[in-house]
Amino acid sequence: MREPYSLDSVSVEDGITATKSLDDCGIHLILSDIPYGIGADEWDVLHNNTNSALLGTSPAQIKAGAVFRRRGKPLNGWSEADRQIPGEYQRWCESFASEWLRVLKPGGSALVFAGRRLAHRCVAAFEDAGFTFKDSLAWLRESAPHRAQRLSVVFQRRGDATNAAKWDGWRVGNLRPMYEPILWFTKPYPIGTTIADNVLTHGVGAFSEEAIITYERRPDNVLRSGFGPGEGGRHIAQKPVKLLMLLIELTTLREHVVLDPFCGSGSTLVAAKATGRHYIGFDINADYVRVAKERLAPDMFESLPDSTTEDNPVLVADRAPSRPRRSGAVVVSRRKSQARTRRE
Repeated sequence: MREPYSLDSVSVEDGITATKSLDDCGIHLILSDIPYGIGADEWDVLHNNTNSALLGTSPAQIKAGAVFRRRGKPLNGWSEADRQIPGEYQRWCESFASEWLRVLKPGGSALVFAGRRLAHRCVAAFEDAGFTFKDSLAWLRESAPHRAQRLSVVFQRRGDATNAAKWDGWRVGNLRPMYEPILWFTKPYPIGTTIADNVLTHGVGAFSEEAIITYERRPDNVLRSGFGPGEGGRHIAQKPVKLLMLLIELTTLREHVVLDPFCGSGSTLVAAKATGRHYIGFDINADYVRVAKERLAPDMFESLPDSTTEDNPVLVADRAPSRPRRSGAVVVSRRKSQARTRRE
């Protein structure tokens, strides 16, 4: 590689800049939960049209407390300039899409978690960079907050009893967000060849039906793999290790290289290590990189024989910190006989 980003490492780096230092065609899979551009936190504000109300930093919002701390812009915007935010998000995606294409092996996949509202802008940016948009998977969440405000309450606060009664049962906002898209892109393989040819040459391009049946029981594009006990709470946008293991085993072989340029607290890297893949991770936040390194430490990959099962793989790294560790090796069953039984 051009820079000393060795295999099985995580670094405090701007992932967009650091990826430019990687060699051509050296990565088998890019799996990343990129910022959604919806203002979930400071790192998720990818446009220039901001003010003190955004993310709750105005004096009134600070006084109001935590309920307004994460306030984002309404869909209609606060100004005409806000209508440009989707385009700005697409340009941000364009700033790294071509580099992702360059570092992937032909036929390799880029699996991208994206927000429902701006996912289409990510698709356009990646297609313009040369990727093939293969599919959009849906990850079903076990639960999600529903913050849609009751319209009747708005009118009650205005002292408008008539309209409060008329609009009883109506809300302002969206339906409960129970799924998140996972955009599946592939790097085109040479014209005149087949996926079978590409698999022999580059080792990627097909998908493992056995892997998805092991985790999900059916080869569907709707996924339900969720968090294990005590796994969450490390990052505002954290994804389940089990889900990431599924996606890695779906598209790669053991010893392949997985890249996450926006690795956050390291869940993708933990999943790669647990499945016998190499990994490279970047994140601009030193605190998150520290957490990732702790989760990737050798003694965090010990077995929990009484709580680790095929249906709910749990690593020591992803249990509540107060729970004791036990010795052994990571146990995540992948028995072919059980996969065959499920197909039958």
